[in-house]
Amino acid sequence: MPDSKRYLRPEVTARIRRLELTARRVVEGFLTGMHRSPYFGQSIEFLQHRQYARGDEIRHIDWKVFGRQDRLHIKQYEEETNLRLTLVVDRSGSMAYGDGEANKFDYASSLAASLAYLSLRQKDAASLYAFDTEVHRSVSSKSNQQQLNRILSVLESVGAEGRTDLLAVAKEIAQGIPRRGLVVIFSDLLGVDHLVEGLRLFRQRGHDVAIFHVLHDDELDFDFNGATRFEGLESDAFLNCNPRALREGYLESLRDFLEQTRKSCGRLSIEYMLVRSSDPLDAVLANFLTTRQSMPKLRR
Repeated sequence: MPDSKRYLRPEVTARIRRLELTARRVVEGFLTGMHRSPYFGQSIEFLQHRQYARGDEIRHIDWKVFGRQDRLHIKQYEEETNLRLTLVVDRSGSMAYGDGEANKFDYASSLAASLAYLSLRQKDAASLYAFDTEVHRSVSSKSNQQQLNRILSVLESVGAEGRTDLLAVAKEIAQGIPRRGLVVIFSDLLGVDHLVEGLRLFRQRGHDVAIFHVLHDDELDFDFNGATRFEGLESDAFLNCNPRALREGYLESLRDFLEQTRKSCGRLSIEYMLVRSSDPLDAVLANFLTTRQSMPKLRR
């Protein structure tokens, strides 16, 4: 359980409040003029057939069965109107890069908070896992009014340090999710061990999976000039160099890495979004949610 005394400190509660206000601003801005629901997409499970009865909606008739048996049957569905949203936030050392609002971990936390706020606003259940090589902190799935503050408190408290191992984390998290839902991962994917295996595990469990690949402008553009010392955030390694001499080779390697990541996600039917930590949060959220509105059910 969180240390309540810690979160009662004025500076801590102020940061939590700012994170909440950011989430509310982003979500309410997106919802302005939007009337379609649910925003994450509704999960619909096929249950069984039953014989057609007068008054049944014609659109539910299974015409393939009619063609084989010359009888009218209705498809029955079990509608999971309450989505189970699982937020998985990378809190490894590389996520600490960036200043102010462009800090990758803070940016990822704001995105996660926005999705949590939206999920709870539409009465869905939300949970949170902050991970490195294991689950560091978590908030179990609930849909009550106190859940947002629980999630915000953990996001404020965990910080970013250490390395990552998505496969070990996926195994741990998958055991804690009782039924299919939407798993959203926020990570820079740098130094993430066993990425594909971890993602595949979530998909094998039947979860819909989305990734926000969060990178800083410096990592995407490599606009460094003059003698520079690069220091590892997840190791003690460092490099003194002229970045101009490395830029072309670095950007080529980055393009290969991003392309391989996109293809891996595509093969697993995972939504992949590359975002800069300088991108407006509301624009990123709108892009993600409008895409999900065109997806009426979980993909296998």
